[in-house]
Amino acid sequence: MSVLDSFKLDGKVALVTGASSGLGVAFAQGLAEAGADVAICARRVEKLEATREQVESIGRRCIAVQADVAKPEDCQRFVDQAVEELGRVDVLVNNAGIGTAVPATREDPDEFRKVIDINLNGSYWMAQAAARAMKDGGSIVNIGSVLGLTSAHLPQAAYASSKAAIIGLTRDLAQQWTGRKGIRVNALAPGFFESEMTEQYPEGYLDQMMFRVPSGRKGEAHELVAALIFLASDAASYVTGSVLPVDGGLLTT
Repeated sequence: MSVLDSFKLDGKVALVTGASSGLGVAFAQGLAEAGADVAICARRVEKLEATREQVESIGRRCIAVQADVAKPEDCQRFVDQAVEELGRVDVLVNNAGIGTAVPATREDPDEFRKVIDINLNGSYWMAQAAARAMKDGGSIVNIGSVLGLTSAHLPQAAYASSKAAIIGLTRDLAQQWTGRKGIRVNALAPGFFESEMTEQYPEGYLDQMMFRVPSGRKGEAHELVAALIFLASDAASYVTGSVLPVDGGLLTT
């Protein structure tokens, strides 16, 4: 296999959660461009249809399933439907997530629990369901954040806690599954990228944070997609339990 061929996902089936908007859409498109058929899920099914159409326009098969990753039964149903309609599961991208920016002394317990339930628990339920279906091994890529490793100068205890926990989850599942099941488990840690979530930040926040980024700019979606394809593909066959920052150097400052 040539180096370039090792990045191809021809004949693979990839699952992407939270694919109704933002980076999830870019991930689904990128996986399709690399050759994979794609199953996508989100709570907002009407927006999923637009993503499905974009994937199919690339020439790949795609199914769209309404699912809430905080519900283990929804995660299992999503995986079962992917196997039934697309034949297998090779890649899981745990992208679904939400964030809040609430001062810790005022954060409602239910708000905190909701963030943990989707970002952390949902990633675990999806990983469980996908791993059961990965009969020939596979790759799980958890979407973490640099905020699991540093502060954003915003009050984000719930979000930062969930993303720090994703790092621990990634390492443990890699230890459990890589040798025994042939399933590699890694995480991406994006820095400052514009997304539906960042639209909730104070106006001008991202621009104000650029002083912390040696590259001097926000990331672009295609740069994160390229890192995803690496971790999902055979190009990363000897990479597991790792956290790959895609942050323009933010963590060096």
